[in-house]
Amino acid sequence: MLFLAVIIVGINTLSVTAQDKPNVLFISIDDLNDWIGCFGGNPQVKTPNLDKFHAEGGMVMYDTQAPATVCGPSRSALLTGVRACKSGVYGNRNNLKNAPKAKDLITLPEYFSKHGYHSISMGKIFHKHSIPGQKKKDNGEWAFDEWHKTLAGVGTISKERPVNGLPNLPNEKKSYHYKAFDWGPTKGNDETKMKDYQTAKWASEQLNTRDFDGKPFFMAIGFSKPHLSWYVPQKYFDMYPLDKIVLPKTCDNDLGDIINKYGKQAYKAHWSWLRAEKYDRHKESVQAYLATITFADDCVGVLLDGLANSKYADNTIVMLWGDHGWHLGEKQKYGKTYLWQESARVPLMVKVPAVTPNKKQCNGIVNLIDMYPTLVELCGLPRNPLNDGRSFVELLKNPDMEWNEPTLTTDKYKSHRIYDGRYSYINVQHNGVEELYDHEKDPMEWTNLANNPEYAEIKERLRAYLPKENEPEGPRNID
Repeated sequence: MLFLAVIIVGINTLSVTAQDKPNVLFISIDDLNDWIGCFGGNPQVKTPNLDKFHAEGGMVMYDTQAPATVCGPSRSALLTGVRACKSGVYGNRNNLKNAPKAKDLITLPEYFSKHGYHSISMGKIFHKHSIPGQKKKDNGEWAFDEWHKTLAGVGTISKERPVNGLPNLPNEKKSYHYKAFDWGPTKGNDETKMKDYQTAKWASEQLNTRDFDGKPFFMAIGFSKPHLSWYVPQKYFDMYPLDKIVLPKTCDNDLGDIINKYGKQAYKAHWSWLRAEKYDRHKESVQAYLATITFADDCVGVLLDGLANSKYADNTIVMLWGDHGWHLGEKQKYGKTYLWQESARVPLMVKVPAVTPNKKQCNGIVNLIDMYPTLVELCGLPRNPLNDGRSFVELLKNPDMEWNEPTLTTDKYKSHRIYDGRYSYINVQHNGVEELYDHEKDPMEWTNLANNPEYAEIKERLRAYLPKENEPEGPRNID
């Protein structure tokens, strides 16, 4: 039975009756870039479940950008619908509940609860923060009618760290990557014991045993892989023999044309990249990321199969997204942050029953911050006037239409990227860096055109989209 009513009214908007409101399955995959079969980011990757989802109506939103390039601010922006430059949430240590301009915003799950939905969650949706004076963490449980703690998983086959045997460099600066840039097999070879798999199984059981008190549901499920560290069962590593691994394309001295206000090279190679370079472990690191993606894909498969076998299959919108991209050696970097394409571009797949076609790729420019107003419109809820994003419901119905409004990605305070589908312009105030790349001629962003007079008009056009006001950074957690 089809519950999602498609009604042509005026300017071709979707209208949903109060009795037939669709459910929402909101799936987050942490640190996933475009290495998905149906996105074409890496031909080696094995993602049969995501590819099946695409074949069955999960539209690939190919040119989606993140609102920020690290977990906390990206998730805060997409869940509040408000940009970092207005909320003051710029980093992982900024809890939106402590930020003066963000703490009272109604988040996406709260908005759905307010309008008659039952909101339920397990896994990472909000970024986790410490609570001063308490042992427990703030996982965003306050935003849901039901929030369930993630079940425990299994450890690595070895208690020694690093599991990959890759020692830190003598002068390496201590940071998150100092210990986290690690990979290796878990105990046993059983994916069902892994935390993310158990999350998927739990969600599948909810879909097949609950009626949610007769209300439509907003279910948010977060998978932590392929976030570091890359610990998964050995069988996933075995799917990617080292002698078959092909490394991403890179450019020698790629950072040499990014100059700061002092006339010097602005950025250096990342410590994790230097470590992999010194000990010749680039292939092993790529293998580990690929292995972890395939594990995450299996978890997604369990969840989507659970939905397909439930009574909610034909009445549930699925929105699946990664919170930001990830570098695998490009720009001499492993990880996220900064404002280059590898960090800013994200996977987004959307299935709306009876609306999105099978095996369809949409090339319109969207931002994860647009998910909030899009879901609100799809479900027939009143618009939230505080949303900065732009609903792309019209694009879902007409995926080949022109949709190329420039979009904003933020790194830190007054550190922004404007992207219009062909060009990306980066402006970082604290070090005076400007970058401009032509993605049609230079998709890997190897040639900085910011100081090329032939591109001055393009640079100024994009610069005009930079935020005119930037909220100071909110309070930082001590953790």
